[in-house]
Amino acid sequence: MQKILVPTDGSDVALRAVKHVAQLAATGLEVEIHLVNVQPALPQSVTQFLPAKTIADYHDEEGNEALAAAEALLKEAGLAYQRYLEIGRAGETIASLAAELGCDQIVMGTRGLGAVSGLLLGSTTTSLLNLTSVPVTLVK
Repeated sequence: MQKILVPTDGSDVALRAVKHVAQLAATGLEVEIHLVNVQPALPQSVTQFLPAKTIADYHDEEGNEALAAAEALLKEAGLAYQRYLEIGRAGETIASLAAELGCDQIVMGTRGLGAVSGLLLGSTTTSLLNLTSVPVTLVK
């Protein structure tokens, strides 16, 4: 069985990664799917004025919204999955979760957003590739 971590932000590119994993499962590959959305921490200049519950509710709402389409695709394909909502730096958090779960691979979409290092790959992807020893499959 392949343990696969699929980071998603709800974008079309991220959903293509989810579809790729569903296609792998359709070929007969046994997969254990772990979906994760990583929300960036709010700056202290904002959080110092808000109750902790308001901040937690905000992160939950944003994370659930980002995971919704990916979850719908997996449910439609009849695939079981675990879901995770995390807060932190995306690359670091994804690498840490993949190690913690003992994942065999990370499958994620790429985006050409960000600074110079992100011209071909998104900055989260670039960061993750430098931080993980888990094989990463990038889906365009």
